[in-house]
Amino acid sequence: MVQAPAQITPTELATLAIELIRQAGCEYGDIRLCTYRNQRFSARDRSLSNLCDNVSSGFGVRVLLNGAWGFAASHRKTPEEIARIVAQAVEIAKGSHLTQQEPVRLVPVEAYRDRYITPIEIDPFDVPISQKAELLLDLTGRLLGYQEKGIKKAYSFLNFTREEKTFASTEGSLIEQTIYRSYAGFGCMAIANGDAQSRTYERSPLNLGYEHINPSDLLANVDRVAEEAIEKVHAPDGPSNTRTDLILKPTNLWLTIHESVGHPTELDRVYGYEANFAGTSFATTDKMGKLQYGAPWINFVADRTQAGGRGTMGYDDEGVKAQKWHVVKDGILVDYLTDRETAHRLGRGSSNGSAYADSWSSVPMVRIPNLGLEPGEDGDSHTATLEEMIADTKEGILIDGIGSFSIDQQRRNFQFGGDAFWKIENGKVVGMLKNVTYHSMTTDFWNSVDAIGTVSERVQCGTNLCGKGEPMQVAQMTHACVPVRVKNIQIGRNS
Repeated sequence: MVQAPAQITPTELATLAIELIRQAGCEYGDIRLCTYRNQRFSARDRSLSNLCDNVSSGFGVRVLLNGAWGFAASHRKTPEEIARIVAQAVEIAKGSHLTQQEPVRLVPVEAYRDRYITPIEIDPFDVPISQKAELLLDLTGRLLGYQEKGIKKAYSFLNFTREEKTFASTEGSLIEQTIYRSYAGFGCMAIANGDAQSRTYERSPLNLGYEHINPSDLLANVDRVAEEAIEKVHAPDGPSNTRTDLILKPTNLWLTIHESVGHPTELDRVYGYEANFAGTSFATTDKMGKLQYGAPWINFVADRTQAGGRGTMGYDDEGVKAQKWHVVKDGILVDYLTDRETAHRLGRGSSNGSAYADSWSSVPMVRIPNLGLEPGEDGDSHTATLEEMIADTKEGILIDGIGSFSIDQQRRNFQFGGDAFWKIENGKVVGMLKNVTYHSMTTDFWNSVDAIGTVSERVQCGTNLCGKGEPMQVAQMTHACVPVRVKNIQIGRNS
C-alpha cells in the first residue's frame, strides 16, 4: 500500500519561507499563514435571510530589499508555492525600489516564539446551527408580536469568526495565534403617520466565545426595544439650529471616539501615507505634547491587551507584542498608533503594535487597536454617574446608540446622530425625540466635556466593520468608554 505523503505543517512552511527570504539577501522578511472561518446568520421578519459558513486560507509574504517593500500572496500552502511567492515578493521589491524616494527603515522588535489563544468558555462553532437559527427567529417573532402597535419590520443576526495565524520573520519570531470573535444583535422598525423609525440592541462585537451571545439577555431586551421604536415614531422632532447640553451613553460615544480620536492618531494617516475614507489628519506630529485635544480630565488609552476587546491579540501582524499606552493624557495629545515603519519616522525606539492585515492576501497597515476613554477618578469634581449627570442638567438631550455620521478630510469637523434620544428638563428625562444630530469640531467637542462617568459604568462597545485603505481592508476594535456630558453643542435635525 502506498502511504499518503505527510502533511507539511504551517511551522515548516514558515521556516522554509524565512530561509528563502534570507537567501535572497533581503534586509527583512515575514510570512503570515492564515485560516479564517466566518459564520454569519441573519433573520428578517419570520424567515432566515442568510446563513453563511466559509473558510478562507492562504499565506502572504512581505520582504524588504534595498529599502523597498515587496508583497505577494497565494492560497496554495505548498513548499513549491512558498518558493514561488517568495521569489515574486523579491521581484516586486526590486520594482518598487526603482521609483522609491526614501528607503524604508524599521524600528527593532524582539524575537518571540509564542502561542496566543483567545480565552473562551464556549466554542461558537460547536453550537448547533439549528440552535442559532431558532434564537434569531425567536427574536424576530417576538418583535413582530408588536405588529398591531406599529412594528412592521424586524431583523436579528449572529456573527462568529475564528482566525488562525502563524507568523514568522527574519528577526527570529515564530508566533501562532487563534482569535475568536462573537457578535449578536437585533432591531425593528415602527411605521406610523407616514414616518418610519428604528430601534436596535446589540451584544457588542467582542473577542469571546458563544457565552458572549447570552440569549437570555437578548430576549429580555425585545419588549423594551419594540416599545421604544413605537414611542420614537410618535415622538416630536428634535430641536434644530440651536445649542444644548448632551449626555452621551457609551453606545453612542464609541463611534465619536473612533472617528475623531482613533483615525486622526493613526500615524500613517498623519504622514499622508493613507488618505482614503475621510482623508488625513489635523493631529500632526508638531502638535504632539502640545495640543489640548480635550479637557484635562480626558484620557484616551490604546490597549491591545484588554480582556475581550475586539482588537485584542497577543501580537500584531509584525510580531510586536500587545501593549497598552496613552494617546491623550490629561487632555494633551501624547502619542500615536504606529507600526514599525512609522515608529522609526517618528523617532521612537519601538512600535506600539498597531499593524494589522484583514486577510492572508492583505498587506499589514496601521489600524486602530482597542482605544477607550478612561473613567473619571473617584472624588474628582468632574466625575459623575449617568443618573447624577441627568439630575444636574437643566436642559439637554440624552443619546443612546449610533446613527448617521460624517467627518471632514482632516478629521476636524463632524456630525453624529444616534439610535434613540430623550429630552431632559430640570434634571429629569421627560420623553423621546427623533431625528437629532449633533455637530462640532474635534478639539472643541472634547474640551467641552464637563462630566465623565465612573468605572462602574464602563461599557465595551465597538465595531467589526472599520474600512481603510485601497483596496479596502476591514478591521475591528473596541472603544470602551463611560457616559459623558458635553456642554453647549450645536444641534441640527436629520430630516
